[in-house]
Amino acid sequence: MAGATGPEDAMRLAWVDVAKGICILLVVMMHATLGTGAAMAGEGFLHAVVGFAKPFRIPGFFLLSGLFVGRVIDRDWRLFADRRVVHFAYFYGLWVLIQSLAKVGAIAGDGGPGAFAAHLLHALVEPYASLWFIYLLAVFSVVTKCLRRVPASVLLAGAALLQVVPVQTESYLVEEFCARYVYFVAGYLFAGRVFALAGWVTRNPVPALAGLVAWAGVEAWLAFAPANLPGYPTLASLPLVGLLLGGAGGLAIVATAALLTAAGGPVAAALRLCGNRSIVIYLAFFLPMAAARTLIVTSGAISDVGLASLIVTAVAVALPLAFERAIRGTRLGFLFRRPPAFHITSARPTRTEALQPA
Repeated sequence: MAGATGPEDAMRLAWVDVAKGICILLVVMMHATLGTGAAMAGEGFLHAVVGFAKPFRIPGFFLLSGLFVGRVIDRDWRLFADRRVVHFAYFYGLWVLIQSLAKVGAIAGDGGPGAFAAHLLHALVEPYASLWFIYLLAVFSVVTKCLRRVPASVLLAGAALLQVVPVQTESYLVEEFCARYVYFVAGYLFAGRVFALAGWVTRNPVPALAGLVAWAGVEAWLAFAPANLPGYPTLASLPLVGLLLGGAGGLAIVATAALLTAAGGPVAAALRLCGNRSIVIYLAFFLPMAAARTLIVTSGAISDVGLASLIVTAVAVALPLAFERAIRGTRLGFLFRRPPAFHITSARPTRTEALQPA
């Protein structure tokens, strides 16, 4: 990786990108599979993968996102805000506008420009569509900096309590904050131990692989076994069980990424590319995903829901990467790279700050 000071440092940073690649693929797969299944009125083999990954897909992403917060959390507020707030706010605002324009008819309806403007204003206080993730990253970062003097055990316990206790409000932001903050905090507080785990896995691949197999068995059982309780469809959705599965799944992603990085090969390289450009995929996957799904459903060319879901997922990942590569260095580069005019500090990020997961 560019900027790494040696082979060990390069490996240490490479597995993070591979892990991010796994997470972003799981996220896109979920949206593509559920949408395609609904459009085709059926389910395919990818629905099982989506169900298996549900307890840890988003927790793993937030765990990774918290790993590098400690590198900047003690910086002055201006620099911290530039790295962890303005960065996400820029892409959120830009792509809320782009996504909304793509759906302007459905959003505005008979209300015209006024209804569209009201929609944009509402998106400032409530995360819009799939962009809720980067909205919450900015919120998590600010809250964590404000609470950095709180003892680690108290902070972690409080975040865990928010996740375990069902919180039902009219605010999607509040509900998602309570459900996800513990994983971001865990990444921040235990970053050193997470990196140590990745190092141990690369030195002990056989026991690490055995542990992953055991985890996968337990995960599959809890993810699909019915809980037979109102509001809790599976055992994995039960309070505390869900918390533990989210954390265990996040560590499983770390271990898997470390093993793949150590082994090398085209799979690891592809995942690393996706992880390195995860924000590109996350911001732009919705348009090619919708287009591919519509084409498949209206043409009737593919009747198998699983195969259709797989193709839609592949298109939703590949086209944003190809588009970003095509516009890199052009006037359209602002779509995926924040222009200097939208920085509030001129200080250049350090290598580790620049590599922090989006």
